[in-house]
Amino acid sequence: MPPPGPRLPLLLLILLLLGAACSCGLTVTGAGEGGSCEFSVARGSELYSFDLAAPTPAHRHGVLSEDGFYKVAVNDSILWFQLCDEMLFNFDPPMCLNCEDCGGPLRCGTQCSALVSNNIGGYDVCTTIGGLSKSHISLVDEGNPRKGIIVKMFSSKCSISVSVICDSNAIQVPDKFVLSGLCDYATTLEHPSGCPRSVSASGSGWGWLSTLFITYVILSCIQSCESGTCYIRQLICSRKKLSLAQLLEGNSVPSWRVHFDWSSLQILFPWHSFCRGHSEPGILDWFAPTN
Repeated sequence: MPPPGPRLPLLLLILLLLGAACSCGLTVTGAGEGGSCEFSVARGSELYSFDLAAPTPAHRHGVLSEDGFYKVAVNDSILWFQLCDEMLFNFDPPMCLNCEDCGGPLRCGTQCSALVSNNIGGYDVCTTIGGLSKSHISLVDEGNPRKGIIVKMFSSKCSISVSVICDSNAIQVPDKFVLSGLCDYATTLEHPSGCPRSVSASGSGWGWLSTLFITYVILSCIQSCESGTCYIRQLICSRKKLSLAQLLEGNSVPSWRVHFDWSSLQILFPWHSFCRGHSEPGILDWFAPTN
């Protein structure tokens, strides 16, 4: 009895599972750790992708303010924030007390992503309301992904939600903010980066799944063939390699040639192990010129 053929490697099974996950329209987000500003969501046969920090022809820094910060003033309160990065102040830095957790008195505002200053008893007192490492992205309208996304950033006790509304023609910087509760702020920014890129996934992605499944079945059938009895095995395990240099050589050689090094597929399937012990001529050998 011949030894059993090699088992399909784990990598192929992983690819099959990944294809199944993609075909089911799973939502993939990059809005967790590290202040990432990438977000994707599937709706029906469409995949909507956002990348707020990606450069565009008109905006080389994406949604990021080229000044290093956005500033919104309402009455005696001032709100500073930056999306997808920490703030940077080359001019007009915050001048307020209690800035130790966002750069300290000498570099106030430079080690967080959102800061608010309130006048308390005649003094401007700062509160950190958002950090780069603590953020979350969601849709403005779950039923309409094209409307834009919400970037929510957190600090220990406060938060800020910035709605980035899709406007493909212009930028409308925020001019007001809303305070809810004790320390939860919200504002709105209109920007082309709030518009998603959509990719059609016709058939709900089952084409990828079926392709991977068929590949898996074919390779399973190949490895079950016995030496010398399987034409697919004979085709793969040809002892001679044909190349374009052999074109039209020999009277018995047809006018087409195939050259393919199956060993390049070692990542997905151990072809050398599969062909070990195969002594019969392969199908491609039948067309090789005789010396």
